[in-house]
Amino acid sequence: MSYIVTLIAARDAVTLTDAAIGRVRDAVGGGETPRWLSPGEAACFQVQAPPDLGLARATLAGAAIDVLVTRTRGRRRALLVADMDSTIITGETLDELAAIAGIGEEVAAITRRSMNGDIDFREALRARVAMLRGLALTAVEEAWSRTHLTPGAKTLVATMRRHGAMTALVSGGFTLFTSRVAGLCGFDHHRANTLLDDGAALTGVVAEPILGADSKLATLQELAILRGVRMTATLAVGDGANDLSMLQAAGLGIAYRAKPVVAASVANRVDYADLRALLFVQGYSSDLFVEA
Repeated sequence: MSYIVTLIAARDAVTLTDAAIGRVRDAVGGGETPRWLSPGEAACFQVQAPPDLGLARATLAGAAIDVLVTRTRGRRRALLVADMDSTIITGETLDELAAIAGIGEEVAAITRRSMNGDIDFREALRARVAMLRGLALTAVEEAWSRTHLTPGAKTLVATMRRHGAMTALVSGGFTLFTSRVAGLCGFDHHRANTLLDDGAALTGVVAEPILGADSKLATLQELAILRGVRMTATLAVGDGANDLSMLQAAGLGIAYRAKPVVAASVANRVDYADLRALLFVQGYSSDLFVEA
């Protein structure tokens, strides 16, 4: 069985060089001639034994370059399931609502603990939503105006769909936002929690059952069946503790700018590059990207 080592530089911070690639090749015991996926940004090479990712990353001495490993066979994936907050978008939509309500720091502190797995996700969500009781629905539009897609999000979804993959946005956040983000990026499906309101303001209640870690995993499994593929043909990406089950179950799970508990538990991480990294690791060269 052979493997592919992919190096991806944060294109706004550093240039990937032949020397850097050579250091990684030496660290993992050689490998075939590297192939450029995007000059100065991404390259890959094949090795015959499972490489030591920690050793490979250490040779880069903290440079803003990600190193990921996949099996050579089945490198391209037929299903993408992505988290929304702090993954497909740059921020946390619940925290934005809380900031508008004037309780941003208090709610953000709970969010941080929840995303690192320190407290139960469902209980944390109920507690944070309860604190929003009475917040006018106009706050949703204000929060939406502060929402920004992560660089590469549209390109990731458009390119995978162009090449036949199914794409889904699955969030512990809210349908008020996933519906809009899914529309912007072109996701085939979106699932999230429902915030309840009385027509003018939030009631402080989230509809049950709450979509959490087990629901994300179940969605990945369900959509793999719908797409007609094995789990080995799936790709999942996320950053928080409620993403961990689906990341570990997917054929290729990628921790994106992840919280410590996730980064420590998932071998493939993207710490520096944007979401285009998920295309490079599947072997797509930049000339195959679809710029949505």
